[in-house]
Amino acid sequence: MSTAPPIRGTFRTDKRARAAYAEGAGIYRIIPRAVCLPADGDDVTVLVRWAGERGVPLVPRGAGSAMSGGNVGEGVVVDLTATAGPPVTVVPGTRRARMRAGATLGELERVASADGLRLPPDPSSWHWATAGGVVSTNAAGARSVRYGAVRCWVHAVEMVTGEAQVVRLERTDGGAGGRTERETDAATLGHLPTLPAASLRNWPKVRKNSFGYALAEHARSGDALDLVIGAEGTLGIVTAVEWRLDSTPTHRAGIRILLDSYAGLAPLVQELLALKVSALELLDRTFLDVVRVGEPTVPIPDAEAVVLVEIEAGSASELRRAVETAVRVARPRAIGVDAAISGAGADQLWRVRHAASPILARLPPERRSLQVIEDGCVPVERVGDYVAAVRRAADETNIPVVLFGHAGDGNVHVNALPDTTLRGWKQRLGRLYDRVADVVIELGGVHSGEHGAGRLRAGLLERVYGAEIVQRFREVKQCFDPLGILNPGVILPSGEPPLSRLKVGAGAARLPRDVERGLREIEQTAGYATSRLRLADG
Repeated sequence: MSTAPPIRGTFRTDKRARAAYAEGAGIYRIIPRAVCLPADGDDVTVLVRWAGERGVPLVPRGAGSAMSGGNVGEGVVVDLTATAGPPVTVVPGTRRARMRAGATLGELERVASADGLRLPPDPSSWHWATAGGVVSTNAAGARSVRYGAVRCWVHAVEMVTGEAQVVRLERTDGGAGGRTERETDAATLGHLPTLPAASLRNWPKVRKNSFGYALAEHARSGDALDLVIGAEGTLGIVTAVEWRLDSTPTHRAGIRILLDSYAGLAPLVQELLALKVSALELLDRTFLDVVRVGEPTVPIPDAEAVVLVEIEAGSASELRRAVETAVRVARPRAIGVDAAISGAGADQLWRVRHAASPILARLPPERRSLQVIEDGCVPVERVGDYVAAVRRAADETNIPVVLFGHAGDGNVHVNALPDTTLRGWKQRLGRLYDRVADVVIELGGVHSGEHGAGRLRAGLLERVYGAEIVQRFREVKQCFDPLGILNPGVILPSGEPPLSRLKVGAGAARLPRDVERGLREIEQTAGYATSRLRLADG
């Protein structure tokens, strides 16, 4: 790239820097044209204007831990983790927090907890996930079953649109003072498309949805903010986020429920949801088997599935009553129920939930864990059907899988474990992708509950929503990014096959060996806070 943008931050086009940003947490390896680390929001504006004048694609990125391919691409990767300014400012009296887009939820937790506050959705990646990243995917976590995904807790974002316009979008119910979101919307974005009433009635009936632009949420709220949340950097580059926070409950308990089949899962989940439990997780037999072999120090029960429950309360007596009620609900459908009435005891029961990821990361090079069907979300009553269908598809394609997820939301994560030394493994992986995509649609679900469509699932949008809604998606994109420079190929498909340019196999792009080893170590250790430029510079 002959001319660098006139910014104060870092702009690199050398081979090693580009290689260090060729991968994220997902399945892809795509070497970008360049890497940019803006010094501040003004740098972001200059960069977007420069890119628009030249038709250069920009790929916004935080920690790089998103799995659906929205953090890699052929353009300029824009790493927002090095921008200047205070990472987190909390105002306890208003229960609000302001964050730089590149600051992490871990930093927010450390500051907010001093005032007894927290961001309730609690994504499992909170140690390293950035504010801009979790907003861009509408991230969620185990506690989203009670508190909702991050959308419910975003008060405002500041961002730079594809035309280098700096805007602040905030909730219209946020109180007086300053320009409202609607005024900003009218001044900078023009006419945003609306969702026909019939389409709103036919929108997928799932508890979580991070698949495409949130036209249904926008129709209900009237806030352009809802279109930006979950937009994966395709509508603007987020530079700051303002959160609504909540008080941290003082008492917490855990329950472990063992099931010998999925027959009773749906009614069990519905009754537990009625109790307003704070987390409701599912561990399938495939998950338990992996932990049993890979981590013998973790006691694994003999069960077809395990349901883990967390209950939060404001007093010890309230907590005890809630646990006793949940245990009574669970016992008739379970082959075993264990309860822990303290936070430490709950952590011990939940220990198995966190045991599989390190095991999967340590798999040998020829048996990589690939997230190709990893975020399907179906109606809660169809979770058992979904798990059974994924298992059948895995058996038919000879691709082992590990299943777990959020039982209370119908959101099931799947790690596919192909043997990349076997002939035809990529074709069989493609068949697994296609078969599970069909199942999600048959069950009335969406292909992403919390990780985003990315480039992995973009080609499935029209099968779920239909051509008319996808055209509305294109109109949304046109309003925010008429030049089409922000994350092209993400959400709106480019036509490239979903399993192209994988990070594994004979066709993977070549990287300097030490950089490749460093990227693999990040994947194995969940070291997403690692500076990629430091990796590039050895």
